[in-house]
Amino acid sequence: MSARNVHHDVVVAALTADGWTVTHDPLHLPYEGRNFFVDLGAERTIGAEKGGQRIAVEIQSFAGLSEVRDLQEALGQYITYRTLLAESDPERVLYMAVRRTTARGILAEPFGRLITERQQLKIVVFDEATSRLVQWIE
Repeated sequence: MSARNVHHDVVVAALTADGWTVTHDPLHLPYEGRNFFVDLGAERTIGAEKGGQRIAVEIQSFAGLSEVRDLQEALGQYITYRTLLAESDPERVLYMAVRRTTARGILAEPFGRLITERQQLKIVVFDEATSRLVQWIE
């Protein structure tokens, strides 16, 4: 299991403030003798239903020397986790959590939009200063 992302606590606080309950920290995805870990698993009850929404959240900092390289690495993780979730927990939806500056930066550029649209990335944007979720990109 890898070290926690630098924005881990901010995203947990933002999800909680948005009505989510963090149920897994991290969310373990075993597959054929290998172990994978998505940063968070969370649930939110919808109305009076017994069920609700279940999500997995992989937090990405985009703090490297190259935002393009950061996006390549984030995309690889996202596709891996989405594939594993489709096998083991198909009702749980995977989101990539990114800072507002990332959403307004590389992900808003033509290259970033091409990747997110073609790969059908689901993204949740957080504001690190306020520990709030500011946008869900489906």
